[in-house]
Amino acid sequence: MRSLDRRPTVVLADDHARVLSRVGELLADECNVVAGVSDGIKVVQAALKYKPDIVVLDIAMPGLDGIQAAREVRRFALPARLIFLTVQEDADYIRAAQDLGASYVVKRRMHIDLPLAIKEALAGRMFFSPRVLTHSRAI
Repeated sequence: MRSLDRRPTVVLADDHARVLSRVGELLADECNVVAGVSDGIKVVQAALKYKPDIVVLDIAMPGLDGIQAAREVRRFALPARLIFLTVQEDADYIRAAQDLGASYVVKRRMHIDLPLAIKEALAGRMFFSPRVLTHSRAI
């Protein structure tokens, strides 16, 4: 659901408050961050409540991990675009993201890649951080 100011709405999920704060600051000019949560169960609840355009989520979280939470968002048929923001560069996680139609951004590149991933997601395309793209080709 787009807000009245036409900025895309975003739910953020990461179990580190500092990361949530940094990502919120990074996206503040271009997006309307409607919720920042710290676990996978709360991200599903926030997605159901706010029906955001984008859900940005970490993989390693308590409750449900990011992959499980993303599957739940899909199970509820929410139209939100999914973007994983993680330190993980494991081929299994990358494959799971691809299977979910989700973008994949590594945290060390978030200042460069996350804004691009959001633009691509809103255009209906997936985005992968460059090094992750190399890993995914090996799959």
